[in-house]
Amino acid sequence: MTRARAFDLAVVGAGIVGLAVALAASRRGWRVLVLDREARAIGASIRNFGFITVTGQEAGPTWNRAMRSRHIWSEICASAGISVLQRGLFLLARRAQAAAVLEEFLATDMGRDLERVSTAQARDRAPELRSETARAIVYSPHELRVEPREALPKLAAFLEARDGVVFRWGTAVTEVAPGRLRTAEGVVEAPRIAVCPGPDVRTLFPGVFSGRNVTLCKLQMLRVGGPAPVSLTAPVMGDLSFTRYLGYAKLPAAAALRRVLEAECGRELGHGIHLIIVRSADGTLVVGDSHHYDASPDPFAPAEVETLIVDEMERLIHVDRPRIVERWIGIYPSADVPCFIDAPDPALRIVSVTSGTGMSTGFAIGEEAIDSWN
Repeated sequence: MTRARAFDLAVVGAGIVGLAVALAASRRGWRVLVLDREARAIGASIRNFGFITVTGQEAGPTWNRAMRSRHIWSEICASAGISVLQRGLFLLARRAQAAAVLEEFLATDMGRDLERVSTAQARDRAPELRSETARAIVYSPHELRVEPREALPKLAAFLEARDGVVFRWGTAVTEVAPGRLRTAEGVVEAPRIAVCPGPDVRTLFPGVFSGRNVTLCKLQMLRVGGPAPVSLTAPVMGDLSFTRYLGYAKLPAAAALRRVLEAECGRELGHGIHLIIVRSADGTLVVGDSHHYDASPDPFAPAEVETLIVDEMERLIHVDRPRIVERWIGIYPSADVPCFIDAPDPALRIVSVTSGTGMSTGFAIGEEAIDSWN
């Protein structure tokens, strides 16, 4: 590697946050270098639903970031050849208290573009939904679903081909100082450096993460198939999500729903389960997830959690003889704030999404990180 100052920005980490920072910088005409210790993206950015979620995000900056990121995703998918597999979102309320949360949400500014869906309409538009057991069904037009294990490599290839972003895969950064990165291959110099380390909160600037009480969250996910492909037209969320996503959970009506869920779904809540169902191109479903917090999460995926996730899935949709065809865990940083951009030096930015919303909000956060150098 050269010591010459050939780049305007060096980005450490090629997950969705690092790619978002690189995209925002390249749109300004900056010369960008991205370094990642792995040979390809293998972390949280490909171990998720690929679900760009707007509805249910916390009101204010997070919801606004999700809307902005959704717009950028739409542009990038068209340009980079990334398939949008589903659009929109069905919110299925099985309990009266959950229906009350949806009604309250519809009355907010965030709910103005959403649509109440009748049982008959649901049967026509998404026959897999268990609409016969629903107290209320709401449809959001905002969401997009991509396959993250395909979208991340295509996004990186797009940045490299169109914008000339340089990628150095398999290159671990061991030290960062203003204007300088040290790697096993040598030194890289750049007047601006953005560190986007994902769940690696101990290698670079550990004091920043410990000072914000960042821990790690382990999630458990499944791919489920049946004898025939499932044709679910849009992702699905249910009652458990309405006490987890802060756009719903902070509404007054959510308190009554939480009391009911604590009485009826203690095991699910104990494992941090809320249900999202999305469809892949081959007709399988990605289903999850659970949430367990620890400074060093274990690598195990308990069968109990798997069973609870599948049981909840079957309460929301019809799947003929479901079988698990793939299972995995993901790990992401978690804190009391949804994200942060720290500047320990004018030349440095540490960018972290600490709420599991990187796919949904990352592009907007990338723009904010680049704007912070103005």
